[in-house]
Amino acid sequence: MERPTAAVIGAGAAGLAACKALGDAGVDAVCFESGDTVGGLWVYGSAGSPAYRTLHLNTSKGRTEFADHPMPAHWPDYPDHVRVAGWLADYADRFGLRPAVRLRHTVDHVAPTGDGRWTVRATGPDGPVEVTVAAVVVASGHNRVPKPPGDVPGRCAAEQLHSHAYRGPEQLAGRRVLVVGGGNSAMDIAVDSSYAASRTLLSLRRGVWIVPKYLLGRPSDTLNGALARRLPWRLRQRISQRMLTTTVGPPTRYGLPAPAHGFLQDHPTLSDGLLTRLTHGEIEARPGIAGFDGHRVTFTDGRSDDVDLVVWCTGYRVELPFLDPALLGDTPEALPLYRHVFHPDLPGLALIGLMQSTGAAFPLFEAQARLVAAYLAGRYALPEPAAQHADIRAERRAATARWGQRRPAMRVDFDAYLAQLARELTAGTRRAARGRGVTFPAGRP
Repeated sequence: MERPTAAVIGAGAAGLAACKALGDAGVDAVCFESGDTVGGLWVYGSAGSPAYRTLHLNTSKGRTEFADHPMPAHWPDYPDHVRVAGWLADYADRFGLRPAVRLRHTVDHVAPTGDGRWTVRATGPDGPVEVTVAAVVVASGHNRVPKPPGDVPGRCAAEQLHSHAYRGPEQLAGRRVLVVGGGNSAMDIAVDSSYAASRTLLSLRRGVWIVPKYLLGRPSDTLNGALARRLPWRLRQRISQRMLTTTVGPPTRYGLPAPAHGFLQDHPTLSDGLLTRLTHGEIEARPGIAGFDGHRVTFTDGRSDDVDLVVWCTGYRVELPFLDPALLGDTPEALPLYRHVFHPDLPGLALIGLMQSTGAAFPLFEAQARLVAAYLAGRYALPEPAAQHADIRAERRAATARWGQRRPAMRVDFDAYLAQLARELTAGTRRAARGRGVTFPAGRP
């Protein structure tokens, strides 16, 4: 029987992991990548990449590497974007993935054909391309469409820049800079600014837990990983939070707002430099913005300052413009996905990487890709759609209880989710062997 074929959208870390897993499972695949090389957002200077010159991993290499492609032992614990991009390129070469990748091909439209297959249309250097495949694997990421700041009262005369357009400290040199946001990019840019700008302010509307990259002489994420193998997250939260407040103090110690949620209830913010620069006075903490009046910005505590440049680190929107909005529901970030991968009502459509992890992402891409590959090869069976929907609802309730309304459909606990995917692969393989559940029709032309 003819082997199934699949189209992979994106040749970043998630797309490359998908191509590797599909090849291992004997599934023919073609991969469409809009850039001119593989590596996705880690390729500094590539069209659409948010990488900046001082970008480094914020998770340690041992917790970030692929299981079948470790990072070199002599590398630092937190390698820079140049090393990571090169490592992804080596991954593509080592496993012979490049022949399947069509570079400079932007996917314009993906739609079901009505007979159980999918049509993918793309625009490449030589014009339009169309393929009909048995399955589509969306691995295009969700850090490419900047989310603008919400409405802020007043008129801002200062130059404004989203972190997506930030490339290096020379953009900040000699200026009075206001960085807005509490994520990893905001902390990196604020630290860069503290060395290059004449003055640096950091505005946080809500508090976040700042985790140094080393705790007790080890990469901090390795400590939480050791706890995760033994303890439920609530107990890990108490231990980790106590460790943080004992070793570095609470965020309020540095003039930052107190977090509204406990540790491990939001995306972690890792920075070694931020706390030092705050204690040196080279970065000045401010609360949320109340309004602008020309170059003058007033904060919610009544203080006001003059600024020349505002860097908005307000994150990204999830957009899948090639899919019919009718398939996406209210918003792509709330897609009902079984195990954050499979849409119960759209067989043959899988997504890799549509999640926000408490830790690294690459090992999760790898585990998701293996699940997808086993399904497309007919070796793994999904539960019946009704059971999938019930499981999704239960997970959504648990995620909302832990993370609130901040993208609960996308939130995963790194260690718990990695273990869950391993169990799911085993359970689905057993379902397939027993002829239960929903198995992908591997012989479909």
